[in-house]
Amino acid sequence: MAAKVFFSKEITPEKVTELYRLAGKNLEGRVAIKVHSGEEGNQNFLRPEFWKPIVEHVGGTVVECNTAYEGSRDTTEKHLETLKKHGWSQCFPVALLDGEGPDLELPIPEGKKIKKNFVGKDIVNYDSMLVLSHFKGHPMGGYGGALKQLSIGVASAMGKKYIHGVGVLEDFWSSDHDSFLEAMADAASSVIDYFKGNVVYINVMKNMSVDCDCCSVAEDPCMGDIGILASLDPVAIDQACLDLVYKSDDPGRDHLIERIESRNGVHTIEAAAELGCGEREYELIEI
Repeated sequence: MAAKVFFSKEITPEKVTELYRLAGKNLEGRVAIKVHSGEEGNQNFLRPEFWKPIVEHVGGTVVECNTAYEGSRDTTEKHLETLKKHGWSQCFPVALLDGEGPDLELPIPEGKKIKKNFVGKDIVNYDSMLVLSHFKGHPMGGYGGALKQLSIGVASAMGKKYIHGVGVLEDFWSSDHDSFLEAMADAASSVIDYFKGNVVYINVMKNMSVDCDCCSVAEDPCMGDIGILASLDPVAIDQACLDLVYKSDDPGRDHLIERIESRNGVHTIEAAAELGCGEREYELIEI
């Protein structure tokens, strides 16, 4: 049975909440709301004001993890300051899952490239997760969406190096590229397994630069906004976003497609589907 992906061309905070309801899973217990806090200097990340209605509706805690590269979020102290500068702390309860060690090791017995994933130990404080993703390009992954949020996004700072290096920390920046994409899929699968399916995914196709929100100096968006998508399937929602980019007649879409294809971005989706994280076949339900 094809996964359901709900889609609206209208991009408003209220529409995010509407699509969350339509996705059909009421997240219960202590909810971790995974966002991208935005590297200092980045102009494209989605601000806390945009996410405020859905965070308040779900009633969870906004969570993030430290980065593995030098910047404004690579230590707990600096990341907490950035969360404050960007307005997250003023709007919501916030927590860094890997703010204090040691990391929690999640097993990946069926992993293609890595057999374990390292996440912040404070993930144990939560029963479910709402993954709020800003869909855009990415300098390494080709694109960033739900699967990247689950993998690199939820991994601890050391876990990020482990994924990038495909299990070898010293190969952080020099591992085989397709193996890195498969390691991302492996890591995503471990988080899905951890929450036992108690996850809802929302992707917002707005401010679509070829660069990620982790870039302090990022290109401006290269194509027009497309819409909001919501699903219970991370593979289907990312596949639907790629398909919407390809179907667009926006003159800037070729620049984004070049970034996605030059990094073989679709391979993360292929690998995640093979691991059973979700289905590439989906029903797009426009609202």
